[in-house]
Amino acid sequence: MKTTFNFCGRSSPILISMPHVGVEIPATIANDMRTAALKVPDTDWHLPLLYDMAEAYEVSVLSAQYSRYVIDLNRPPDDVSLYPGQDTTGICPVDTFDRRPIYLKGRIPNEIAVNQRVAQYWQQYHDKLAEELRSIRAKHGIAILWDAHSIASHVPRFFSGKLGDLNFGTADGQSCQATLQQALMQLMQTSQYAKKYSYVFNGRFKGGYITRHYGQPANNIHALQLELSQCTYIQEKSPYEYDAKLAQDLQLLLGDLIATCLDWASRHKQI
Repeated sequence: MKTTFNFCGRSSPILISMPHVGVEIPATIANDMRTAALKVPDTDWHLPLLYDMAEAYEVSVLSAQYSRYVIDLNRPPDDVSLYPGQDTTGICPVDTFDRRPIYLKGRIPNEIAVNQRVAQYWQQYHDKLAEELRSIRAKHGIAILWDAHSIASHVPRFFSGKLGDLNFGTADGQSCQATLQQALMQLMQTSQYAKKYSYVFNGRFKGGYITRHYGQPANNIHALQLELSQCTYIQEKSPYEYDAKLAQDLQLLLGDLIATCLDWASRHKQI
């Protein structure tokens, strides 16, 4: 079976997950989609490039190959809402963030088709994610999962006005030890690279399924999500070009955040 993800394993106790960077759509599914949806506008564009410092920090990276329109890897397999009472898209989205239909009339996947996608695409990614976290925890006595995301700075469907630049989520402090969140908050308050960016912890984005499910502080597996506003590193109109000059300070800040996690991990491992 063809793998549905890309993975680069390295030696540090951090694993970066990128569940929404995929752009591929199998032909059998693409045939049922509208032309506009095939441009996958709600992709977390260019995160592997933005996080290219992962190699220098020996951080492992797991990323999706297939678009979130095929299957949303950051939703629970039973598709229970992670934000009750708020508008969200499901495990198999039927419309885009701006409410345009993804599928041609009469082509929305039924329950059987959705379950097949869960088995074929969702399960592979999560099996690998769980496997790597177990391996990291066994090797280092600790594991940190950094779930990397980005979204357009204006999405009225989900939040009013402009989104803050860096949106950290730790499931209201449940997915990681409090001192890790505190270390990251302190860095955001003191880093020279953070001064130009707005940030919030556990605001509109508290962490999706991946953060909430895999974060197990009692087992020394700590998870957090970072949802970046895309205006910090790309041009937000199609073709969503990466802007290296715009991204420069953000990359340095991300490097500092990763280094902070590594330093914290070195002091909290359990061998």
